Formats: sequence, C-alpha cells, structure tokens
Amino acid sequence: MNATPLPPPRRRARALAGLTALTALASLVLQYALLLQTVGATAGNGQALLRLLGYFTILSNIGVAAVCLARVRGRGDGMAAPVPAAAVALYIGITGLVYVLVLRGLWHPQGWQWWADAGLHYAVPVLYLLGWLTGPHGYLRWPQLGVALLFPALYLGWALLVGRWSGQYPYPFLDLGALGAAAVARNALVVGLAFVVCGALLWRLDARLGRRQPA
Repeated sequence: MNATPLPPPRRRARALAGLTALTALASLVLQYALLLQTVGATAGNGQALLRLLGYFTILSNIGVAAVCLARVRGRGDGMAAPVPAAAVALYIGITGLVYVLVLRGLWHPQGWQWWADAGLHYAVPVLYLLGWLTGPHGYLRWPQLGVALLFPALYLGWALLVGRWSGQYPYPFLDLGALGAAAVARNALVVGLAFVVCGALLWRLDARLGRRQPA
C-alpha cells in the first residue's frame, strides 16, 4: 500500500470534511438509537449492535467518519492517505448506488428513520464523493485497487455470519434462508463485479484528475 501522504487539506476542504463527518456520525447515532428501540427492546442491546454492524452501509459510513475526522485535524496520512480515502470513496459510492438501484423501493421509512436513511444513503455519499473529487489526485497505483477490494470480499463472509447469528440477513439479496446458496452466490458475484468496475473507474478517474492538477 502506498504510504505517500496527501498534502494537508486546505480550509475549505477541512470545512467540508467536518460537515461530512458530522452528518455521518449523527446518522449513525440516530440509526443505532432506532435499533435500540426496536431490536434492542425485544432481543437485547447486543443484538441491536450486531444488526447495526452487519450493514455495509454502516461500515462504510464509519469509514467516512474516520477519513473526514483525520482531514479535519489537517492530516494527509493514516486514514486520510490516498488509498484509504479512495477505498472509502468506493465503498460509500457503492452504498448509495445499491440503495438507489436495488433497495430503495423495498421499504418506505418514516419519521426519524427517514432522516437516518437520508443521511446514511444520500447525504453522506454525496458529501464525501464531492470532497474526494475536489481533493488532490494522482497518488493511486493499480495494484492498490486489489487491497481496496479485500474489504468487500471479507464483508460478504461477515454478513452471512450476522444473518446466521441474528436470524436476519443484512440485505435481502444475501438471505440464504429465503434464496438459497446458488442465488446468493449469483447476487454476490453481481455486487462483486460492481465493486471491481466502479473501483477501476475510480482509479482511472484519479489518474486523469492527477494529470490535470498543477505540479
């Protein structure tokens, strides 16, 4: 993984990172509070936390918060380094894309759940990707894309474990009980290909944007 740090973010970039981190953290806290009122009230707080951490949406928003909090502190290394920042851009971008294309029509959140849903799936992806697009570029290398793709691959195993332990799979297209192993494997392959394609496009975009920036 490339250890080359990014230049320290400028004031506007830090302000946008602060807004993004605040939105992500507020949405995460609200979603957990709502799960405590529902799952926690019937199955216990441990099950509520397990359900929360079973969602790729939640994990990608945690990644956004980590990167943006590092940027607010003026960091260009660690979580704010090129590869983690780009990997999180891929994860949160896929989060929004899958929600809009696949999941949005499956439920209709109301009240506070609507606010949590809007923050996690719409506001945070837009804010983070805007910050990433307007930041410095040209630091990524193609072998690093493989590193970024490890997390979604590991998440698949985690999601299936959460479904088995809790009795509810994080996403309907991963529901082994309802769909069977073959259908879940096909769905996982489709989502995996989406990660590969979108990751390749993002890495290519970084290279093009890097060539346009002044040396």
